[in-house]
Amino acid sequence: MRVHLETDLTASKTWVEEMLDVDFALNRLADFDPRQARVVELRFFAGLTEAEIGVALGISGRTVKREWECARAWLHGELTRAPRLDVPGARKAAAGT
Repeated sequence: MRVHLETDLTASKTWVEEMLDVDFALNRLADFDPRQARVVELRFFAGLTEAEIGVALGISGRTVKREWECARAWLHGELTRAPRLDVPGARKAAAGT
């Protein structure tokens, strides 16, 4: 995801909320499966290839691919659920107030 500096970030509340959701979900994934979370970080944020991730983590490219696919599916499930009620303001948003 790219952000242009000239973009008015105050108007991008949706982007900020999405990034917080991704961060929250990624932290939950790290609690569940630290290696999958690391694969996501290296691929999504650092832009490494599967081969580069394999070298960095000492695992095969096939394992990286499998971990990436599992992590993506898990994160998709987390990010498409109902709003979290343990985040400040989420209760109001869920209630529509």
